[in-house]
Amino acid sequence: MFTDSHCHLSFPELKVSMPEIRSAMECARVSRALCICTTLEEFEDVHSLALEYDNFWSTVGVHPDNQGVREPSLHDLLVRGDLPRVVAIGETGLDYYRLNGRTVADMAWQRDRFRTHIRAAQTLKKPLVIHTRNASEDTLAILKEEGEDGCAGAAGGVFHCFTETAAVAEAALALGFYISFSGILTFKTAQDLREVATWVPMDRLLIETDSPYLAPTPFRGKTNNPSYVPLVAQQIATLRGCSVEEVGTASSQNFTRLFAGVAA
Repeated sequence: MFTDSHCHLSFPELKVSMPEIRSAMECARVSRALCICTTLEEFEDVHSLALEYDNFWSTVGVHPDNQGVREPSLHDLLVRGDLPRVVAIGETGLDYYRLNGRTVADMAWQRDRFRTHIRAAQTLKKPLVIHTRNASEDTLAILKEEGEDGCAGAAGGVFHCFTETAAVAEAALALGFYISFSGILTFKTAQDLREVATWVPMDRLLIETDSPYLAPTPFRGKTNNPSYVPLVAQQIATLRGCSVEEVGTASSQNFTRLFAGVAA
C-alpha cells in the first residue's frame, strides 16, 4: 500500500540491518522503495540493492552538496542510467545552504552539474529527483532554461523532501513536477509546510523517508527507515481529512506513474 519514494538504504547504518528493515517494511505495509544514489562511487552499492530485491529500484546521480567526489559526465549518467532497474536521474539540484564563505556566484560548478543531470534525464526519458535548499529561484530558472516546462521532451520528476514555500510548490507543479513530503511534515516547526501539504493535488503527491535522516515524530532523532513512511501518510491524511489508506494508495499510484518501469 505504501511506497517510500526516496531513501538511502546503501548507507552503512541501514545496509547492515537490511533483513530487519525489510521485515519492518512488510509489517508496516510498505511494499516498495526507491534507493537514491548521491555519488558515482556509491552507485554500484545502490544499484546492487535494486538488483537483489524485486521491490527496490535505483537512481543514479551526484548530490549537489557533494564535493571531492567524481564529477559526473553526461556519458557517466547515460551509461548507468540505462541499466536495468535504474528509473531516475538524481538526486540532483542546487544547495546553497553551506556556502562556507563562498558566494552564490562561486557555486557555478553546482549549476553546471545540475544541467548535466537534466540533459541525461531528457536523453534517457527518465525523471529527475530534485534536491533544492536555499536555492529555489536558481533551481526553477535552470529547469526552465533546460526545457523542463512539462511539454514534450521534458523529463519531469519530483521535488523531494519538499521544504520550500507555497509559491515554489506552485511553480514546480506548473513545470509538471511532483512534490514529495518527508517526516519533516510531522515536526512542530513545520506548520507552513503542513499548509502546503493540504492543497498539493493528490495526483501529484509522493511520500518518502529520506532514510536514514529525518525520522518522523515520534521517532525524531532516531535512525529513519522506510517502515516509517506511513507516518508521513498519516500526517497528510489528518491534514486533508481523508484516510491514511487513501494517501497510501494515491501516492503509490503516483510513484508508478512517474517512475516508468516499476511494478505496481
